[in-house]
Amino acid sequence: MNSNAWGKGLLQWLEFSKLVEITIQGKGTIDGSGSVWWQDNCHLKFDNCIGVMVHHIRVSSPGDSPNTDGVHLQNSRDVLIHSSTLGCGDDCISIQTGCTNVYIHDVNCGPGHGISIGSLGRYNTRACVSNITVKNVNMHNTMTGVRIKTWQGGSGSVSGIMFSDIQLTEVQFPIVIDQFYCDKSTCKNQSSAVSVSGINYQRIKGTYTVKPVHFACSDNLPCIDISLTSIELKPLQEKYHLYDPFCWATYGELNTPTTPPIECLQIGKPTSNRPQTDHDTC
Repeated sequence: MNSNAWGKGLLQWLEFSKLVEITIQGKGTIDGSGSVWWQDNCHLKFDNCIGVMVHHIRVSSPGDSPNTDGVHLQNSRDVLIHSSTLGCGDDCISIQTGCTNVYIHDVNCGPGHGISIGSLGRYNTRACVSNITVKNVNMHNTMTGVRIKTWQGGSGSVSGIMFSDIQLTEVQFPIVIDQFYCDKSTCKNQSSAVSVSGINYQRIKGTYTVKPVHFACSDNLPCIDISLTSIELKPLQEKYHLYDPFCWATYGELNTPTTPPIECLQIGKPTSNRPQTDHDTC
């Protein structure tokens, strides 16, 4: 199938809009002949939705297919995603600005880039994400596990996030917060940032292939209230010494010893933190 047959500028293969109480269910397979669409689409996208339920679906695209998010959420609330298997070339689930009250559980992810909040704040925009729970997830052969990614120059906040009971196998970077996200060769350094606070990691276990933990936060607006409990991450091959956990401007608490030790986390809160303006807050 040639995507040109659908007209220029078309971003959705099947689109449903301005509907109330819609249900799509039943057995079957949609073969999207995906390669001609990869540059433009996610598999499933929900924008400006309330009360979304996605369950018992299977998404299957190659790990090297670009821009093929499994499920893409933005400006949506009261979302439940469960009992599904997502394999793709980008985020298995991508949670963008305007999302709140999202519950994800019993999901298999891989290949792909894991489950991500963001990227947020691109082009100096304001982004707000809150009350997200990701629980009982298996990830195999993914680039990242659970990730928060924001651009320099943005504003707003990410808060009230729970990642728990995550089982990882051959994941490059299992736990990531990156407030310096950049998908091109160079990005301008900027002082403003999307604030990141109240992020809880519980019972995240498995194997990694590059670095177990990467917390890269803003000097002007450090990450605060980062809580880690029962983290057990081991290199896929014990004989190789891979990268140690990395933390920059990251504050919180270790509720239990971790494997490996995350000694770079700064306990408590920063002595000073730039106050958010009314424009920045969510």
